Amino acid sequence: MKKFEIPIYYQSSIISRIKEIRSINDPRKKDYSPTMLDFGPVRFFIARHFGFCYGVQNAIEIAYKTITDNPGKKIYLLSEMIHNPGVNNDLQNLEVKFIMDTSGNQIIDWDEISNDDIVIIPAFGTTLEIENKLNEIGIDPYKYDTTCPFVEKVWNRSVSLCDEGSTVIIHGKHSHEETRATFSHSKEKSPSLIVRDIKETEFLASVILHKKSKEEFYEYFEGKFSKGFDVEKHLTKIGVVNQTTMLAAETTEIASLLKQTMIKKYGIDKLDEHFADTRDTLCYATNDNQEATVELLNRDADFAVVIGGYNSSNTSHIVELCNKKLPTYFISSADKLLDEKNINHFDLSLKEEITTPNYLPVKDRIDILLTSGASCPDAEVDRVLLKLLAMFKNIKTVDAVLEGL
Repeated sequence: MKKFEIPIYYQSSIISRIKEIRSINDPRKKDYSPTMLDFGPVRFFIARHFGFCYGVQNAIEIAYKTITDNPGKKIYLLSEMIHNPGVNNDLQNLEVKFIMDTSGNQIIDWDEISNDDIVIIPAFGTTLEIENKLNEIGIDPYKYDTTCPFVEKVWNRSVSLCDEGSTVIIHGKHSHEETRATFSHSKEKSPSLIVRDIKETEFLASVILHKKSKEEFYEYFEGKFSKGFDVEKHLTKIGVVNQTTMLAAETTEIASLLKQTMIKKYGIDKLDEHFADTRDTLCYATNDNQEATVELLNRDADFAVVIGGYNSSNTSHIVELCNKKLPTYFISSADKLLDEKNINHFDLSLKEEITTPNYLPVKDRIDILLTSGASCPDAEVDRVLLKLLAMFKNIKTVDAVLEGL
């Protein structure tokens, strides 16, 4: 795998050693069991896979090289580079300006940007409409393009579905940058529709089987289908692709439901004429992180800590998995660990940060599950681990514990 040049302040001393040891002992990544660090009064179970994925490392390397190679130039990002507040703040501190927010709302007017300026495309990619706008200004949208290769893989699969005459069903959040980009690319060549989850897919299945009317379809999926979408014509042959940060298991469930729906309507003998198998669009990193989380949750623990940006889709899905098993604290940085009594963390159901008191149980030994999202630097995981360790007495040293692995 390619080695990326990542700023030293994103690199870690603890997590990097753990990952290196695991990589040596399990080069094919078949063992998803977590790493256990026993410090005596507290034990950490560290997920097998987490942190910067290939696409994120690629984006960070390109962005920082662009800044270094272009002193004095005005440098813009279309929106957040990745969904991590620390990384985005670091870029802004280097005078990189964001043109839009994550929802696509304009922060800097296009009239303020000239063809002498640099615009970096974030890891999520962007829409064809924005690419055309950059071309109008005289900026090559591909010169500083950090679009994740796995996002581009989804786009390419969408194109092949279009060529096969299929309607593209996109499993994703319709407001997310990546899904907006995928939808923009697919709708140019084929009817396209975004489904958020299995509930929306069940509604779609009812439409396909004529249990719900086309009027109900247009109302239910308003703003999520391409212009000119014809329910009677465009749901006879379909294929599913996904926002790469969605739950892989949910994408599989959605595809399976739609496959069974087409079998029910047309018969298994004609399935290939009406449904395209697109399992190959699942992102390996998202899948690895989620599988590692599932294995992590097989360990009994007092609580879990998940680190990442609060608007990070892949991190949120890891939190959802953990929430089903045990108390889970979703934090963006070590600063959220206020002390041994209080922790600030994001509540997914409330969509806001809350403070929880007495999060550390009073007992002889505490077990903590620890992981992070794909856009979280390993250095931040180090800081969280060390800050938690500082709340305990008579612990083993980090070096001693790591030497025992």
